[in-house]
Amino acid sequence: MIDFGGVKTPCYVIDRKAITENLEILKRVKEAAGCRILLAQKAFSCYALYPLMSKYLDGTTASSLFEAKLGREEFGGETHIFSAAYRDDEFDEIASVCDHIVFNSVSELERYRGRAKNKEIGLRVNPGHSEIETALYDPCAKGTRLGVTVENFFKACPKGLDGLHFHALCEQGADVLKRVADSFERLYSPYFKNIKWVNLGGGHHITKKGYDTDTLVSVVKRFKDKYGLEVYLEPGEAAALGAGYLVTTVLDVVENDGVYTAVTDSSAACHMPDVIEMPYRPEIVGAGMPDEKKYTYRIGSQSCLAGDYVGEYSFDAPLKRGDRLTLCDMAIYSMVKNNTFNGIGLPSIYITDEDNVPRLWKSFGYEDFKSRL
Repeated sequence: MIDFGGVKTPCYVIDRKAITENLEILKRVKEAAGCRILLAQKAFSCYALYPLMSKYLDGTTASSLFEAKLGREEFGGETHIFSAAYRDDEFDEIASVCDHIVFNSVSELERYRGRAKNKEIGLRVNPGHSEIETALYDPCAKGTRLGVTVENFFKACPKGLDGLHFHALCEQGADVLKRVADSFERLYSPYFKNIKWVNLGGGHHITKKGYDTDTLVSVVKRFKDKYGLEVYLEPGEAAALGAGYLVTTVLDVVENDGVYTAVTDSSAACHMPDVIEMPYRPEIVGAGMPDEKKYTYRIGSQSCLAGDYVGEYSFDAPLKRGDRLTLCDMAIYSMVKNNTFNGIGLPSIYITDEDNVPRLWKSFGYEDFKSRL
């Protein structure tokens, strides 16, 4: 059990032990399937943990030049990149730090292939199947800008590709992957004889309790055994799932129209944007659903955004100024997406040591706010 008593709020606390447990699961999948697994930095980029993670994973995947440089400098191993479009003034540097470059369109492939010498070249394709319910996260929705459709792919008949890439999952299980992979194989298998690898993207909830790793392994082995292809997976969330917390302090409790709100020194909009974007409701240690326990509160923020709430929770005792709340699963899509709206400061980052004690790794102040403007 982590003792959060010594941390200064608001702060993220990353649980090194939980990260390691996730990595052990990913390592077992790697070995059983014979695939290569990359860390998708878009979900988790806390490079203080990269020396640990690099012992288990094969490298990183990036969505931009900055992510690619971070992966190359701090993680090592293979550095892959996919972007919906590349900037001409950045491409040569991208090519200098990346091993695999995946393009989003045939036109970009033709525009830049000559400047990507000695690199593995891939093209992102639409696998023709998706089961993502939240439109904001569905890369296969009608009219999507992400990936080449099968009609356009075979119309162009691109030459000189080393691999094909798809991404069509979001926090989903191996059963969904199998159905997406079946569609991908049905549509694109005539081209498999021309390539060396396939990348099955991210969104795999591999480390979630109950995940069917046997099905995942069978999907990977099908591409390896049937077509002789190297297979890449690039989970981000799975690497740090359940491995982080956001600790916050209650600053005030207000009541209006019979609704009690605990105003805290953290912000959903600033420090955990997915709470509003997805939306989702993180667990709070010791709290229950509204009215499950005796005292129900909205958890709110200092910000001026009227809808800046985490959600409604119930507690055994009344909340008061100075109480601390610990929000769970805050290592993913938090530090990589946070912001300083309203001049609200960024949370400090703590990482637990070998004795499970949170140690301050990084803190932020006024200059961090000012330098962004």
